[in-house]
Amino acid sequence: MPTKDSSPNIQRRHVIQAGVAAFGTLATRGVWAAGSDKPEKEEVKIGFIPLTDCASIVMASVLGFDKKYGVKIVPSKEASWAGVRDKLVNGELDMAHVLYGLIYGVHLGVSGPKKDMAVLMTLNNNGQAITLSKKLADKGAVDGPSLAKLMSTDKRDYTFAQTFPTGTHAMWLYYWLAASGINPFKDTKAITVPPPQMVANMRVGNMDGFCVGEPWGHRAIMDGIGITAITTQDIWKDHPEKTLGTTADFVKKYPNTTRAVMMAVLDASRWIDAGLQNKLKMAETVADKSYVNTGVDAINQRILGRYQNGLGKTWDDPNHMKFFNDGAVNFPYLSDGMWFLTQHKRWGLLKDHPDYLGVAKQINQVDLYKQVASAMKISVPRDAMRSSKLIDGVVWDGTNPAKYADGFKIKA
Repeated sequence: MPTKDSSPNIQRRHVIQAGVAAFGTLATRGVWAAGSDKPEKEEVKIGFIPLTDCASIVMASVLGFDKKYGVKIVPSKEASWAGVRDKLVNGELDMAHVLYGLIYGVHLGVSGPKKDMAVLMTLNNNGQAITLSKKLADKGAVDGPSLAKLMSTDKRDYTFAQTFPTGTHAMWLYYWLAASGINPFKDTKAITVPPPQMVANMRVGNMDGFCVGEPWGHRAIMDGIGITAITTQDIWKDHPEKTLGTTADFVKKYPNTTRAVMMAVLDASRWIDAGLQNKLKMAETVADKSYVNTGVDAINQRILGRYQNGLGKTWDDPNHMKFFNDGAVNFPYLSDGMWFLTQHKRWGLLKDHPDYLGVAKQINQVDLYKQVASAMKISVPRDAMRSSKLIDGVVWDGTNPAKYADGFKIKA
């Protein structure tokens, strides 16, 4: 029999009270509600798309990390990112495993209904890929330069798919094409396809290539219809990918609930990255038809960094999908959000330069994340900006976003 002091509610109270002690009874933006740490809403519906990187949401529920903090996470399988967007905006979903750029697009009203949004934390780094059809590979197009060469000699309409107009996959695809000298809007036709439908659409010849999250890149190789031209971590090492996203209204109305869910998801993220057996258990769990609905063998290789490109090449990639990485993954860097805005401007999704830093400060809940991380003894970076060099050699550090956005040779 557990003692009273070891009950989940007492444990939860001790954890959250540690945060109160660290930050005072009433922290910035009033995140501690009326001196009580009890979640205002105890059942939280979190949308997800069938992708490997929904794992921290799923495992937080399956392993009971949510109960530890006094909430019940109800994962809700969604059919498309547009559906996730609509259900977040109208309140059918409380939160979601969601594309970074989708949250920013909704906040600015450039990808559907305009609504003030919030990025609570980053869910994962890396782990997406750009797939080219086997038909292209058979003609010699196996990477960016060879694709550009083929397109210059074999003139026809080329179609490439991403998963949401302002989302991460669209930005990785466009950035990679442009780095290879291909204008994604003038030289190709860009279409939007939900992630689980990518492989089926390539199989029937609806596209020449696509960018999507795992396991669908590896699935295309297993099915013999595509090859991996590049992984997204080779476009930008440790890039931000999915987020735990919600509306600004939800954070304001349910601050304790928001914190409790963040803690549960952080616990799950830490658990996934803790070792080989945990990753394999995660793969078995999320492969189920309730979640990703694919064979476990489509998931359990690339989550360990074991890659093959469909052309006989295999390699071990230390920069594979990470969910925690000693806390380095989850901090919602302002510069990460700003980068998506620069690409939205680059490709004409934004007509004018926004207040890059101002928008990022509105959306990314840096103070809230710091409070949660402190309560859980998870380290956070000193600076909310970070510097990265992307595939074309251009450095992004957030210091002059307008100049950066305007500085690309290939743009809208």
